[in-house]
Amino acid sequence: MKVAVYARVSTSDRDQNPETQLLPLRDFAQAQEGWSVFREYTDQAPATDLVHRTAWRELLEDASRRRFDLLLVWRMDRAFRSVLDAATTLERLRAWGVGLRSYTEPWLDTTSPFGEALYYITVAYAQLERGILRERVKAGMERARRQGRRIGRPRVTERRGFSQSFGAILERLQDGSLSRRRAARELGIGYATLKRLLDAQTQAKPTEGAA
Repeated sequence: MKVAVYARVSTSDRDQNPETQLLPLRDFAQAQEGWSVFREYTDQAPATDLVHRTAWRELLEDASRRRFDLLLVWRMDRAFRSVLDAATTLERLRAWGVGLRSYTEPWLDTTSPFGEALYYITVAYAQLERGILRERVKAGMERARRQGRRIGRPRVTERRGFSQSFGAILERLQDGSLSRRRAARELGIGYATLKRLLDAQTQAKPTEGAA
């Protein structure tokens, strides 16, 4: 039986490496009698970002051409963005003669009626859990706003020791011993951010001769 292996992480951050999913998936497929891996498909994008989930689209194209018999995923939410998406995709896979299995959810095997029923229950619960998490995050942000706390990442100028570092950099820029691009790298900020800070510094200076 030919098996397609699919892995997805939400971002390209080093802490989210697709190999974390692929390694056990490979071992699992190799341990099954009569299985051979047709191809590995990997995406680095959120579940809802179908534009950048190019490997998933290629997988579905290969499935429609019946190039493999079974789709193996790390977990159901790695493949589907909602219960509706899972249900409609399962119907398409079934029409193409392709089964679906989850490594971390071994009871989910759509090649059996009982496994198919558990599949729908699991993806529904996963969507409910994500919805609850979103509501908790929104509630926490609203509470922080009411308490006057800043939401989001701190400004560059609020970093500890930044003012002192910027002052030293400013002196070197003024005496011509440092380029702006080099200054931006030393401060750990983008060139455009540095330019905005320098422009603000210029505007803050009193006009020469002003009272």
